[in-house]
Amino acid sequence: MKELAPGLFQLKGLPPNAFNAYLMGGVLVDSATNLGHRRILRELRGQTVEAHALTHAHPDHQGSSKRICEALGIPYWVGRADEAAAASGDMSVAMPDSPMSAFSRRAFGGPGHPVDRELVEGDEVGGFQVLDTPGHSPGHVAFWRESDRVLVLGDVVFGMNPFTGIPGLRPPFDFFTRDVAENRRSAQKLAALEPSLVCFGHGPPFRDTGKFVSFVRERMAP
Repeated sequence: MKELAPGLFQLKGLPPNAFNAYLMGGVLVDSATNLGHRRILRELRGQTVEAHALTHAHPDHQGSSKRICEALGIPYWVGRADEAAAASGDMSVAMPDSPMSAFSRRAFGGPGHPVDRELVEGDEVGGFQVLDTPGHSPGHVAFWRESDRVLVLGDVVFGMNPFTGIPGLRPPFDFFTRDVAENRRSAQKLAALEPSLVCFGHGPPFRDTGKFVSFVRERMAP
């Protein structure tokens, strides 16, 4: 694992930065695809992991959640409006009706698992504040630490194209985004924070505050 900021670690992934998971103050954030559980559990050996939280209930973020929660005996925390999708494993309710979404569910999705805590704005998770950031999914959340302006934002903005591996800021794909306009409003909310470090669901850590803010305001205007 690589420490990005005090108490925040990025787990290694294959391909690098494509399907990110983080250890955030003892909370595992996201679990990659259904192929990621062995790698993630190996990396977590010797670490204190108190819970597992999702940024959102999409297959490439919850694919290994059930296996990890059961292996470590930890609770499962999910944004309130994504609770049904995460608990049942039926992520069609959290994604648009598109061929690519259907393929992603078949290829990467994992089984559902009971949700122990529904996350809402203002909750504290691993020393970070929960922010409601709906759009990419109905119950998408981000995690914000004001003291050093660190943001873990899931898929509100991408830091790379996960299909090509080419890094760079971009909006999430429309065919995976339930409500594009609402996601743009969530992106504006996050840009207003002027984060010093942005940690994506897809892409390497990003530390250029001005470039992030300008990109969101210019390319993701409501």
